[in-house]
Amino acid sequence: MISNQILQTTIDGLKNITRVDLCVIDTEGKILASTFSDADRYVEPAVAFVDSPADSQVVLGCQFFKVFDEHQLEYVLLAYGDSEDVYMIGKIASFQIQNLLIAYKERFDKDNFIKNLLLDNLLLVDIYNRAKKLHIETDVRRVVYIVETDQDKDGNELDRVRSIFEGKSQDFVTAVDERNIIVVKEVDTADSPEDLRKTAEVIYGLFKGDKSIHVAYGTVVNEIKEVSRSYKEARMALDVGKIFFEDHNIIAYATLGIGRLIYQLPIPLCKMFIKEIFGGRSPDEFDEETLTTINKFFENSLNVSETSRQLYIHRNTLVYRLDKLQKSTGLDLRVFEDAITFKIALMVVKYMKYMESLEY
Repeated sequence: MISNQILQTTIDGLKNITRVDLCVIDTEGKILASTFSDADRYVEPAVAFVDSPADSQVVLGCQFFKVFDEHQLEYVLLAYGDSEDVYMIGKIASFQIQNLLIAYKERFDKDNFIKNLLLDNLLLVDIYNRAKKLHIETDVRRVVYIVETDQDKDGNELDRVRSIFEGKSQDFVTAVDERNIIVVKEVDTADSPEDLRKTAEVIYGLFKGDKSIHVAYGTVVNEIKEVSRSYKEARMALDVGKIFFEDHNIIAYATLGIGRLIYQLPIPLCKMFIKEIFGGRSPDEFDEETLTTINKFFENSLNVSETSRQLYIHRNTLVYRLDKLQKSTGLDLRVFEDAITFKIALMVVKYMKYMESLEY
């Protein structure tokens, strides 16, 4: 159904062009939009007109027209005046509103289809049948973006995102809840990973660097039946990004690395792994100096000289710290396999803590 605001904007625009006052009343006699003040006097005749067989008539010096949506009467349109010119303007206005009904209904149908497609609520045969009816191409390359917003925002985020995709018939913007805006975007065969990220940056730029906004996206799919997969990937990227990439507001599924695997591990298995490697101790229980040393050592690809330089300590001091860590854990971070084990353990602990925070 068209909003009253859209109806008011439409008849205001028509009045500015034609200088004829217009009014829209629903089938129960409620005035939805009007350009003149004494429209109340026409409510009763409008209700009577609803039950008449005529499609148009003149009452109290005003032209009455019926506006249908697929043979279902939706509105009564009033055009103030009883001349032939006013009759023609009334017909044009009713035709315009009828086209708006069709457009909004089609948009609603497409929006509903996209939501069900994302959530895997459609059978394969229904996907293709409904896509054909809605004139949605099925073999277009697409990627799904998720924009997570703050619940306390102004509520205009959806319209803000839609503004940059308007006029693109194979791009769709919808919302599955009050926090997440979904963009299903058509991509060209020539589009690179950098192009996908640029689109994410444009979306994020709409919010002027707001740190509470996160944009995640999946991989490109070739058929409409695979769109839900790209959505699930974007959903995972959003969650995994919060755990392992806290300082990133834009995250791609393709860049999640080992964090994607850890995210899918059951918590009991994670606890078992930590216990086997470290006994009863957790790797995040080390003092701040030790953790800083470990993280900087990893950042510099296990390079002792570069790590000691960046930490402003002597090389022997770093070696002493690494030896001390080896004695307490049995893992020598200078050995690649031990370093990998320790790195994974840190990520597993981070994942476990995040899941615990969700439970509370």
